[in-house]
Amino acid sequence: MIIAVMSDSHDNIWNLRNALAIVKQRDAEMIIHCGDFIAPFTLAELDQSGIPVHGVFGNNDGDKYLLTKFSLTSLTNITLYDPVGLVDTNGFKIGFTHHGIVGEGLAAGGNFNLVCFGHSHKYFFKKIGRTILLNPGEIMGKDGPPSFCLVDTDTFKTEKIELK
Repeated sequence: MIIAVMSDSHDNIWNLRNALAIVKQRDAEMIIHCGDFIAPFTLAELDQSGIPVHGVFGNNDGDKYLLTKFSLTSLTNITLYDPVGLVDTNGFKIGFTHHGIVGEGLAAGGNFNLVCFGHSHKYFFKKIGRTILLNPGEIMGKDGPPSFCLVDTDTFKTEKIELK
């Protein structure tokens, strides 16, 4: 299975649309979003992809109530967690959060194949035992080229995709 991992959209709908086009083209079956969606219209854009999205809140997602309500009433493909999300897909265990220090703790426990985080807006990849610790960079594009990652759960191959 191919999983797209992204973070820190910060309402940049144009970069998000470009990322989602690539995600669909590459036949990803799940999206992990590590927080800082910001507004409900960003969730709506993710939902319209038709791909299941599992996301956590970030430090800039101010109205968590509204985002949660929107995801539970109007959207069909969004599942939100706070502060840590956990997904098991055919034995491939994924933990995800917004803050790197929490991600490091999850990865150190050795209970996951993949641990993802965001917040810093900077790409990061490290193998800790059998666990991949990954920050996909930012969709927003504030601190450098916008990016996200694709992870193959069968081969553990991780690919960073930079948006143009």
